[in-house]
Amino acid sequence: MKNEKVKSTNSRHLVPFGQKVAFGLGMFANQMFPAVLGIFMVVLVQDLKFPGWMWGILFFLPRVFDAITDPIMGYISDNTKSKWGRRRQYVFLGSIIIGIAFVLMWQLYRENGVDYNFVYFLLFSLLFYLGLTIFSVPYVAMGYEMSNDFHERTSIMAVAQWIGQWAWVIAPWFWVIMYKQSLFPSADVATRTLAIYVGVVCMLFAMVPAIFIKSRSTVNENYAPLNAKAIGSSLKEIFSNFKEAFRIPQFVKLCVSTFFIFNAFNTIAAFSFFIIVYHLFDGDAGAAGIWPTLFGSLASIVTTFLVIPIVARMSKVLGKRKAFMISQSISILGYILLWFLFVPGKPYMFIFALPFFSFGIGSLFTLMMSMTSDVMDLDELNSGKRREGVFGAIYWWMVKFGFAIAGLLSGVIMSVVGFDAGAAVQPEHAITGLRIFYSGVPILGTSIALLMMHNYDLTEEKANEVRIELERRHAQKIEDEKLKLEKS
Repeated sequence: MKNEKVKSTNSRHLVPFGQKVAFGLGMFANQMFPAVLGIFMVVLVQDLKFPGWMWGILFFLPRVFDAITDPIMGYISDNTKSKWGRRRQYVFLGSIIIGIAFVLMWQLYRENGVDYNFVYFLLFSLLFYLGLTIFSVPYVAMGYEMSNDFHERTSIMAVAQWIGQWAWVIAPWFWVIMYKQSLFPSADVATRTLAIYVGVVCMLFAMVPAIFIKSRSTVNENYAPLNAKAIGSSLKEIFSNFKEAFRIPQFVKLCVSTFFIFNAFNTIAAFSFFIIVYHLFDGDAGAAGIWPTLFGSLASIVTTFLVIPIVARMSKVLGKRKAFMISQSISILGYILLWFLFVPGKPYMFIFALPFFSFGIGSLFTLMMSMTSDVMDLDELNSGKRREGVFGAIYWWMVKFGFAIAGLLSGVIMSVVGFDAGAAVQPEHAITGLRIFYSGVPILGTSIALLMMHNYDLTEEKANEVRIELERRHAQKIEDEKLKLEKS
């Protein structure tokens, strides 16, 4: 009888496929901007001759700014009273800001000089990251609250990640376009032009969730006030929300596991280019051709067509925790295979490792974003509040904080192994060192995550029990309000 009740309750929260696609198109923009940004940033040093300290400031300062604004935006989004709901207006406004700011920040001209271009780029990148916060925090929260069904949440995130992965399939080919002299005389000219197309197209994709995903009015909700007078107490509540979030052990496990897997991957991500060029092609970048591009693009194609559908199915059959444990274990096998399949003179060999390698990042956000939705139900059960914006901001704050650390670690590793990016020929021990770290760091990070998640206990049965209790409380609240109205 209890199982029948769970089933009937969950059947009311299925999301139409069109709504999932609308959310996924927003994910394409959310992933395309950082994917292209990572490629365009090389132009600052390679073509516009920014010194290393300038590049470092441009890499870290906007992300520090981003880390501060994310939780504030989460709080604002969670407490917005509006006939459009809590999220849609911010997603729409943010999409306009990021589109325009992305176009403007890449309008850099050599003749303006390094100092002018540095200040210009820094100011517009801060505007871009502000827009990204306004867009992405409510957007991610919108996905969390689209359904309260245990498996439907995974389906929503699977569709979104499937669409979003196309950004990583497409983005590596910008390397080829930017440096093809028959198309553009130089890479800085290319970025000025390509930024217009990327900014406008992604802005339109980012608007789709705001326009097409339905949300109920929150005009009459009893939310905290959003005014100048309440700023002090609001900031205090934001810090309080941080502490409360990290008192939930399941949420801590999700954040820490994501931190180690995602940032171990990002620490060594740039090494694939150097390993392919210097190990497989003896330092001849011309001979390497499109193989570095193919590595990233093929891995994303494998993720899109193989990993995400398999992981979504595994999650439904085996449960989210088991699907996570299996997927990440497969990725460890992939990193081991890459040690053996980076074969000089036979670059095609690494393709055989990509299906295993891709299970790591390919499964991570599909499962983790779904599991975070389950944790938010648990939080509501304990606190009585719906805080998708705050929890989403905290989760992604951990990701961004780790991303900055990964950038530092990449440089440290290259120094430790003796790799010199300016040298035409690298010593053998430097390339061997990069290869050891390339397999070793993700294996270590993934192993820590597997240890963290081995006793994760928010199962489907427990999640459904939480959901039923929440629905009982909501029904009781409506009944109490009706009685109050009748008495008055």
